[in-house]
Amino acid sequence: MARRPGLRSRWPRPGPDRPSRGDGAASEDQDRGVTRRRREPDLTPLYDTRWGKIGPVPLTPTVLRTERLVLRRWRDADREPFAALNADPVVMEHFVARPTRAESDELVDRIEDTFDREGYGLWAAEVRATGGFAGFVGLWPATFDAPFTPAVEVGWRLARSAWGSGYATEAARMAARDGFDRLDLAEIVSFTSVGNTRSRRVMEKIGMTHDPADDFDHSALPAGHRLRHHVLYRLSRP
Repeated sequence: MARRPGLRSRWPRPGPDRPSRGDGAASEDQDRGVTRRRREPDLTPLYDTRWGKIGPVPLTPTVLRTERLVLRRWRDADREPFAALNADPVVMEHFVARPTRAESDELVDRIEDTFDREGYGLWAAEVRATGGFAGFVGLWPATFDAPFTPAVEVGWRLARSAWGSGYATEAARMAARDGFDRLDLAEIVSFTSVGNTRSRRVMEKIGMTHDPADDFDHSALPAGHRLRHHVLYRLSRP
């Protein structure tokens, strides 16, 4: 069988003895008040930038923690602030269009499905000091037609109120570390339109490198579109 892009070893898929979303026994995250469905016994570790892995890593982590952020699975309460973020023309400057509320909610559903199917995804980012929703940061499968795909990308989208604090850099480092340590990825990529200097700075801060020979025209955009030409950044396993 074909190996998953970017992985040196196959990540387990749901099966008769490995439940997908909605299977297994429910357990209560008592400190956060969130019910999760997962296989028992629970072998899911916490990650922490200070201490690293805690315990075995056979399943998707419940949460990733950085000094100032909690990267966690999505809750229904995240949908409204996420829709507001997606409706902000400044946040969405380098995207083709701003999604409707229904499209924003559909993206949340796709993110959760990807976590269950792939073992990784785009985490909801929560500011530890306030508990406020800041946006998303995490890993995502890049499967569109391009010379470097299929691949796994690290990406982020934060509300303007979270800009300028280094949150994207802090969380992206953690997401990449999870990809290398837990998923055994050989490489992680990131890409954006040429003019998105804010995101490009984050890519550079987390140690990604850019070779102009890798730049490409996004196959989903028509010739002449202002966002069609993209830059590609790469990060290899340490």
